[in-house]
Amino acid sequence: MTALSIRPAAPGDGAFLADMVVEAANWRDGTNRPRPVVLADPVHRGYVAGWQRPADAGVVAVDPEGRPVGAAWYRVFPPDAAAHGFVAAGVPELIVGVRPLWRAQGVGRALLQGVTDAARRAGFARLALSVEHGNFAAALYRSEGFAVIASTATRDTMVRRLG
Repeated sequence: MTALSIRPAAPGDGAFLADMVVEAANWRDGTNRPRPVVLADPVHRGYVAGWQRPADAGVVAVDPEGRPVGAAWYRVFPPDAAAHGFVAAGVPELIVGVRPLWRAQGVGRALLQGVTDAARRAGFARLALSVEHGNFAAALYRSEGFAVIASTATRDTMVRRLG
């Protein structure tokens, strides 16, 4: 990874996290779902709406010029407002987004490790996430201890125990 730093996500990072939701939604080469379309979806919007709630935490990767290039964060969703990777009440769902120019350079792994450590320190026993079939990030998640616990026609739900 090229001289990046990882810092805790802050309340003022909400707009950048929204950008990262859009990046995550556009992971496939050639996909261009515009920001207004992505954030109009209630599930995608739920990943950032009202950031930073008391149980929210995350990390941001910053380039040498101080520009954010990626983020990983988690939120706890109630059953009646479940997101794509919901597994149970009290289990935070992880979201990861990295700008395209910074992908495949270790940024996602550094973010994933940072947010996993934050969740462990906060006392969570598990982290969950959802990944679309074909997304290269699934291999990263598996290598960091996430395992598929449920699958649909389009996506897998993965969980990592933090014990």
